[in-house]
Amino acid sequence: MQIQPEQLTRLRSMGWRENSPAAEAYAQAVEGRLARVTEQHRTGYVVDEGEREFKVQAPAPWTRGNFPPEQRAAVGDWVRLAEAEDLIIDWLPRFGVLKRAAAGEHYKQQLIATNIDRVLVVCGLDGDFNPRRLERYLVLVRGSGAEAVFVLTKSDLCGDENADLALETLEMLEEAGAKLIALNARSLESVAVLTPLLGPGVTAVLVGSSGAGKSTLTNSLLGIERQKTKAVRANDSRGRHTTTHRALLRLPSGGCLIDTPGMRELKLTGEETLDRTGFDHIEALAAQCRFRDCQHEREPGCAVQAALDADQLDPGALSNYRKLQAELELAQRTLKKRERDGPPRRRR
Repeated sequence: MQIQPEQLTRLRSMGWRENSPAAEAYAQAVEGRLARVTEQHRTGYVVDEGEREFKVQAPAPWTRGNFPPEQRAAVGDWVRLAEAEDLIIDWLPRFGVLKRAAAGEHYKQQLIATNIDRVLVVCGLDGDFNPRRLERYLVLVRGSGAEAVFVLTKSDLCGDENADLALETLEMLEEAGAKLIALNARSLESVAVLTPLLGPGVTAVLVGSSGAGKSTLTNSLLGIERQKTKAVRANDSRGRHTTTHRALLRLPSGGCLIDTPGMRELKLTGEETLDRTGFDHIEALAAQCRFRDCQHEREPGCAVQAALDADQLDPGALSNYRKLQAELELAQRTLKKRERDGPPRRRR
């Protein structure tokens, strides 16, 4: 399929790239209108062809309860539409897929956003600030292949000194290649620091817990009050979900932003690794232990324990590393079993 020059210009403004897996697949297709998914709902999707947004139906198999969620289109996907009706034929190959394991007894994957370049992890510098949760976010973001940017909001409420202390606490994430930015989400001048990261053709997804300031940040990036905002609870700085579904928005800076509801649970899928996730210093220490199978408890010659005793290693980081390591191993075993046995059968 060939794309007309005038349509190509519009699609580029939505993140289309001629060197992407989707472009290669679409060039080989024999039919289908090209569009990008901007919203996903239980009953269908909203897509954008470049000139307009409109609702479309999903293929019948996608609506069945036992259909794997990761095989449905998600927000950010490029899809082919039927020529004569507003119906999705299929989704095109992806890159930069952010996902998590869905809550529940059976293993399922939940796609958060696809075809993304950056993940903006929003965290408030109030009671929402949790370095251990941000370490978990980095593991998931690294698994997506996208760049991690930690946006610390509410710097106007906590003061410069506390903001600097928070940035210092997260140095390990920066050393692992992530970006750290503290700002006031209500200030257009402060938010402008993100503009170079959201230029033409770039797609970013905004994630974080409820009350972290995602909707406020989205409004500032858009330059309009599009998203509703609510006050957080005073006792724990948590907020209610003001964003109820994922949506892809075009920004004045030329990029696209996928806004998402607040996430409380971040389960690993089993496809991630702990490389370059802020734990490299722990793994480097472990490699110096006298015994290869050292459990870093009371074994002689344990470099990890020596670093703890010398206050050169944060006990909380080590505890989180062990927790994520155990969770990842379990998720990997579960994933392999599902790939071998197939999805569980539904009870009638």
